[in-house]
Amino acid sequence: MPESYWKEKLTPHQYKVVRQKGTERAFTGALWNNHEHGRYECVACGQPLFSSDAKFDSGTGWPSFDRPVDWEHLELHEDRSFLMTRTEVVCKNCGAHLGHVFDDGPPQTTGQRYCINSCALNFRPAEAEKPEDRSSRS
Repeated sequence: MPESYWKEKLTPHQYKVVRQKGTERAFTGALWNNHEHGRYECVACGQPLFSSDAKFDSGTGWPSFDRPVDWEHLELHEDRSFLMTRTEVVCKNCGAHLGHVFDDGPPQTTGQRYCINSCALNFRPAEAEKPEDRSSRS
């Protein structure tokens, strides 16, 4: 998709984060402290990314997850910006920058912390799932 499409679809803040690899300030995003049951999707394309079952309070001020709903929905890239090496997390479907993954997550699960910008996500409460989403789990 051309950048004009993304500029029209996303808010200026979302565009800066998702398309220009920005970040939101800690403890300012709408979803960092969300405790509802449901699914987190890519704000740009709607790809399912994380479940509330994988969300945990990391104390960092960003939504944190220990695993994606499907490993095939994400791409990981080396990020050497800001004089450090990190692992960037990108939506495999549309290339949206989501955040970064670190190896300091809960040791009783994957040990990983997917630190994701709230503005890169849409939250779909469990009761708002589409009928075809529920039938696919049968």
